[in-house]
Amino acid sequence: MHLEPLYTTKAKCLMCEEEFATSRVRPSFKRATRMDTDFCGYYQNENPDFYVVKVCPHCGFAFTENFGANISDRQKEGFKKELGGRLHPRDFSGKRDWEAAVESYKLALLCAQSINEKERLIASLLQHIAWLYRYKGNEEQELRFLKYSLESYIKVFELEGVGANDARLMYLIGELYRRTGSFSEAVRWFSRVINDQKIMDAAMIRASREQWAVLREQMLAAKHELPEEMKK
Repeated sequence: MHLEPLYTTKAKCLMCEEEFATSRVRPSFKRATRMDTDFCGYYQNENPDFYVVKVCPHCGFAFTENFGANISDRQKEGFKKELGGRLHPRDFSGKRDWEAAVESYKLALLCAQSINEKERLIASLLQHIAWLYRYKGNEEQELRFLKYSLESYIKVFELEGVGANDARLMYLIGELYRRTGSFSEAVRWFSRVINDQKIMDAAMIRASREQWAVLREQMLAAKHELPEEMKK
């Protein structure tokens, strides 16, 4: 029996509470062939990231499993005020191409902003949009959305005061600074992960050391002045 990579499941809209069909990639088909240093995955079969966003064909609200489970009346008003009448509901069930995937993420971003969702969720949506442009080789748009994502992740760090218990976030901020060309800021964030004695996340400490070495080579190649800690 030939198994298709996609299967159909039911979802309930967080906004209008109507049920609709949406597609997912079967777990057995989620085979990543490689992963970039900012966690962008590449897949052998269907890319599961294309199907993360659920888009309601009734009211147009787009959301992921990381959205809050309950939407308040105030949030519903925010959605109506910001996007009411502007969204044209359409069916995103079935196979999604790159264009549909980008559109679904941009809709989810608009919806998240309209209901004032958590900053961490907004940062993640922005980063996923950057990855979609990376798949297409559109460096200009990738860089644009990586910068938006970086700004958002910095807000998360400042708002949540996460500190030593979120080494992954600190590493990611360093890596996004590196990818967007802010080398001195990248050095600062990688250093925090490597040198903070309270950080126990061995994988992120190792990743920070590896990217520190990559960054050092980049700075030397670009003839940048190395900071003192990189001269040792």
